[in-house]
Amino acid sequence: MKIEDIIKSTSAISIEKRTALNIMYTQNTIADKFSEILKPFDISVEQFNVLRILRGQKGCPANMFLIQERMLAKTSNTTRLVDKLLLKELVTRDVCPENRRKMEVMITEKGLNLLKDLDPKIEGYEQFLASNLTNTELEQLNFLLEKYRIHNNFNNQ
Repeated sequence: MKIEDIIKSTSAISIEKRTALNIMYTQNTIADKFSEILKPFDISVEQFNVLRILRGQKGCPANMFLIQERMLAKTSNTTRLVDKLLLKELVTRDVCPENRRKMEVMITEKGLNLLKDLDPKIEGYEQFLASNLTNTELEQLNFLLEKYRIHNNFNNQ
């Protein structure tokens, strides 16, 4: 379905606006489904992102700056997200022995088990999203999205 039909536009939309609207609408649609998958596990997309970042540390602690730097949504309040994950016992947070002003965050066994349960659901959804595109089309889509983002300097935010 065309974006004009989705937003019920009665006037012509420039190609630039159509592109921006398509990207925003698609992002919202994808995020809504991710939220739906995560809801039974009582975590948000941003909390899930923090857990995946911490799992990627392979047993090494991460500080708040590293987590924030790797977040998909750079505007997320990392401290608040970690606090919520602490309450759910999915992460630990300790003072760094070398620098008492720095906090070290690690994923717990409970957090790893949660991700293990979520992995097949998330991977299944990611495969579904790509199922109507060829590998060449997926490569082209990624190339174009990266080109669009780099040109507009979105990587520095």
